[in-house]
Amino acid sequence: MPRTGRIGILLGAGAYVLWGLFPLYFPLLEPTGALEILAYRVVFSLVTILILVAARHRLGRLRRLSRPAVVRLSVAGVVIAVNWGSYIWGVNHHHVVETSLGYFINPLVTVLLGVVVLRERLRTVQWAALGVGAAAVVVITVDYGRPPWLALLLALSFGTYGLMKKQVGVEPDEGLVVETAVLVLPALVTIAVVTAGGHGTFVGSGAGHAVLLVLVGFVTVVPLLLFAGAASRLPLSTLGLLQYLAPVLQLLFGVTVRGESLGGAQLIGFGLVWVALLVLTVDGLRGRGRAARRAAGPATDPTDVPLALAEHPRA
Repeated sequence: MPRTGRIGILLGAGAYVLWGLFPLYFPLLEPTGALEILAYRVVFSLVTILILVAARHRLGRLRRLSRPAVVRLSVAGVVIAVNWGSYIWGVNHHHVVETSLGYFINPLVTVLLGVVVLRERLRTVQWAALGVGAAAVVVITVDYGRPPWLALLLALSFGTYGLMKKQVGVEPDEGLVVETAVLVLPALVTIAVVTAGGHGTFVGSGAGHAVLLVLVGFVTVVPLLLFAGAASRLPLSTLGLLQYLAPVLQLLFGVTVRGESLGGAQLIGFGLVWVALLVLTVDGLRGRGRAARRAAGPATDPTDVPLALAEHPRA
């Protein structure tokens, strides 16, 4: 493997491992509530990314973004805020296993969005993968006695976010500036209201706690930059395989560290999801091979590379 490819794998693995370790970080922020954590994450992510963009002398490029791009990025910011808030709440309320399920089924939701929104055409095997994934959700719903709402919300919000980012096509750091900037005023209002109500935790919970809240911006931005470096060095199919590192780590953390249960029916449900992902991934890799062989010929069949293999990061 060329040196560029090895570096890309290291960067991509680093990004997804860090995302997979997020369940270790957010519990450290207790007793801060999920909404307050989200607000500080928005504020300090914006501060962090602005510093990095300024250091790279790229602030001027933000002014060249078109109005439609800014509008799409603003909506994407609201969608990713829903994802962030749901994930933080799930981790800090002992639903880590269900959050991992959300990111396991996310590629399936992404493929479904590609069909519904982008009118992508799927082959029979891809439809079969979606069917197996739907069966997994049914099994888990029966076991829970309710649909896995948190997992579905995470998968749908992140899939929608990835789709919108794909359509905008801007650099990750520039996009994150717009996405967090549109959220920073509501975030500051939230912090002010929580603090005025006597429930704020930034002051009064110790210097160490305040530092952890400040660092939530750094923790958010670093894996995004690692992913950007990997995306410029690796094919989408490789990134598509690496993305499963994060939910695997989340699942292991939920079961072994947080002591969450994983019963027989849940194992069957997760097993069906993994089968669906295996089918989808193998088919995607074959599609990449076919596209490469036809690179000098007619246009690539849009069903050759599922949108799931071009997944965007958890910003």
